[in-house]
Amino acid sequence: MKSDIYKINNMVEKIKVEKHTYFLDRKDLKEVTSKLKSNEYNIYYPYPDGEKVILYTKKIPKIKLYRIIATEKLRHQDVLGSLFSLNIDSSCFGDVVFYEDSYYVFIIDELEKYIKNNLNMIGKNKVSLEEVNIDALKNYKRNYEKHEIIISSIRIDNVVAAIINSSRSKALEKIKNKEVIVNYDIISKGSYLLKENDVFSIRKYGKYKFVGIIKNTKKDNYVVRYLKYV
Repeated sequence: MKSDIYKINNMVEKIKVEKHTYFLDRKDLKEVTSKLKSNEYNIYYPYPDGEKVILYTKKIPKIKLYRIIATEKLRHQDVLGSLFSLNIDSSCFGDVVFYEDSYYVFIIDELEKYIKNNLNMIGKNKVSLEEVNIDALKNYKRNYEKHEIIISSIRIDNVVAAIINSSRSKALEKIKNKEVIVNYDIISKGSYLLKENDVFSIRKYGKYKFVGIIKNTKKDNYVVRYLKYV
């Protein structure tokens, strides 16, 4: 897509001119670094297990870490949805992290005021943002829920249907509506066969990592394990 090509070229230009990018997911990271020499950049991880990173030359760019304060329990997908509803690109903020009963989000410094002033509702919950030390998540380790399901095939439509407890036709509809992302790419076909460590997300249901086939059943189905990000 032209917009994706523009985004990648824009990030390459930022390295050459501004000396740093915004936040890059692993797909964008691969594409941007493919256009640069290995000695042209360094990689900044906001915390040890971070998925979204920043490329820089000599000086790490200014970013802020905010804790989201809410009186009611929030959901990861609702936090992400509210951030996107601000009409900002995903490169403007880093990972949304749940740690010690609170959600945290990394924000590019130059958009700090805009996000802080406009992110006041998540779902039906009023929220506020509290700036915390950028090292507050240095001891954070990602948590997962471990799940196992029995399916007839490791096609993505089968796996999605089992996870959302629905029919394969409903899963295919979600894929058609661009609501399923695998390894940070929107997929268009339900026939994609999941591989070990593939990361995928289902809109409104969450983000997952495919571990693999654990065993076969007597009826020639598969017992597979996946991890849900929490």
